[in-house]
Amino acid sequence: MPGTPENTKKDDERELNFWENLYFPELFKGLGFSFSKIVDEPTYTFEYPEEQWYPPDSYRGRPVLVEEEGRPRCVSCNLCARACPPLAISMQSKEVNNVKEREPEWFEINMLRCIYCGFCEEVCPEEAIVMSKEHDLTFQSRDEAVFDLEDLLRPTEQVQDRLDYLDQYKNKQFGQQWEFQKDNNLHSVKDQHFLDWLAEEGMDELDTTHQREERMATDGEQDWGAERQGPPQTQHAAE
Repeated sequence: MPGTPENTKKDDERELNFWENLYFPELFKGLGFSFSKIVDEPTYTFEYPEEQWYPPDSYRGRPVLVEEEGRPRCVSCNLCARACPPLAISMQSKEVNNVKEREPEWFEINMLRCIYCGFCEEVCPEEAIVMSKEHDLTFQSRDEAVFDLEDLLRPTEQVQDRLDYLDQYKNKQFGQQWEFQKDNNLHSVKDQHFLDWLAEEGMDELDTTHQREERMATDGEQDWGAERQGPPQTQHAAE
């Protein structure tokens, strides 16, 4: 059975005049409004590639390694590789004859896997890997997307704005009252000149930390290793 049409017109609804029923006048009104916006409104787009977008300091572009005095700041602790969710970072360590003791022999980031999350930057204790402002990446093959140590290294001057942002961002997490003191973090390699000065002043252990042997308890001193392992069996027997 066919449906019955129903008039849903309200009693106070306005009647359309002749020109409104033709529809074309209203169509030209809409086109005129759109054209006025094209002419009067400012331009929000860039004439790419002639005009380039410069991201803010908080932007997370592709990760890069900070280079200081021709050497990577990285101490090859492997924390960034462990924290990377897509497993895009891999490295191999080597020993060096300075206060850092270690640095990467090779360092690779697969940019086809990288998701620009910034976890590597957050866990790095030396601020050796930071998120840059580079976002325009193109590859001709999968091999070109694997960046090695030479491709990743960037001088400190090129990423100084990001380092300054990280300094302010991390201090805000401590209520904007905490400032990292050099004297309270002597093992840090963030200030290579400061550590070199300490070594020159006679702190030779800074250069030989990897050669020191574990200190054993002498007579009359408590054996802390034994304490960690628990009380002797004779005490259990006595109890």
